[in-house]
Amino acid sequence: MGVNHYENFPVASLLLPARLRRAVSDIYRYARTADDIADEGNAHPHTRLSRLAEYRAALHRIGSRPGCSREVASGELSPIFEPLAETITRHQLPIAPFYDLLSAFEQDVSVHRYNDYDTLLDYCTRSANPVGRLMLHLYGAADPGNLRESDAICTGLQLVNFWQDVHQDWNKGRVYLPQQDMQRYEVTEKTIATQQVTPAWTALMRFQTQRARTLLHFGAPLARRLSGRIGLELRLVIQGGLRILERIDAVQGDIFLQRPVLRPRDWAIMLWRARV
Repeated sequence: MGVNHYENFPVASLLLPARLRRAVSDIYRYARTADDIADEGNAHPHTRLSRLAEYRAALHRIGSRPGCSREVASGELSPIFEPLAETITRHQLPIAPFYDLLSAFEQDVSVHRYNDYDTLLDYCTRSANPVGRLMLHLYGAADPGNLRESDAICTGLQLVNFWQDVHQDWNKGRVYLPQQDMQRYEVTEKTIATQQVTPAWTALMRFQTQRARTLLHFGAPLARRLSGRIGLELRLVIQGGLRILERIDAVQGDIFLQRPVLRPRDWAIMLWRARV
């Protein structure tokens, strides 16, 4: 469910029931390709937005002709949107989350700084939360309480991804650390550029990891409430996020030279913690 880079998206996972693997793959294909348009390569922002506008038009055709078998996209978009249209119809998925994701990808093209935490959360609401919501709809478990806890998990995982990838995002010209928080801790962008692990930087990163941890803990009951393989999958995803946060704190926030990744020992710990 880590939507920003999709490493945690459960595509064709062995923990997914076979009946949902095609649907998850269709959703992933849509999200992955749209995100690549916004992020990858050297295309001009106008070109990126024009290509994303084609995605928006295809979504509009799907939404305005539910259940219609007529073509919703052609050319290189056809392998993305024709299966997606079938999945949306077959599983009666809401189309709003797909628009929300697209809105976040469009924002990635033009917005590279976030003034405060609320502004960043608004972005996460569209960049991360729709994935969890779609998964709950696929499992027929999209009640208000589940959606609320899923949103917390997805936003928490998105923040984990941001704090893990501060340096990589800087190289792309982006800073997801809220500007107000940086000012409060007297950290400037020069700290990121020169990869300085000062006491102020460590304090700032510890503050941010605790924020993400709080969100993951808030959403954790959902993983216990959902039965079967989806519950296990979600518990592992949450434990993966929490383990990354532990590793960030363990190196005093030095994600520059010691970017935290999950190793075999971490997976053993995650499996133990995720046990029923």
